[in-house]
Amino acid sequence: MHTTMKPIVLAILGGAALLLLFSCEEKKEDITYSVDKHGSIETSVQVQHLDSAHDVLITKHIVWTKNEPVKNIYYADTIPALGLENTVAENEDGETKQVTVKKDYQVFLTVK
Repeated sequence: MHTTMKPIVLAILGGAALLLLFSCEEKKEDITYSVDKHGSIETSVQVQHLDSAHDVLITKHIVWTKNEPVKNIYYADTIPALGLENTVAENEDGETKQVTVKKDYQVFLTVK
């Protein structure tokens, strides 16, 4: 990635985080169930478990203009895994069992 792209990506992430922040308030009219594809940036962040020592942070952006995706931006970064934790799992029949699973990252977006 070129260093000139980093400010643009940070601006996109900041804008997406700001929209997410405002949509989390109590006002129900701010909740949306679809992306306005006339002019918006759709962002998703997820963490996938790679192996016992590593996870992968995946960030995807889709830039929408006039109902067309004009650009797809994708980043995959390897990050340290958080290890294992013990928890209780429940099956379809309601039976519970103590299991060991990989810990998941919490994702927080901060806008300044």
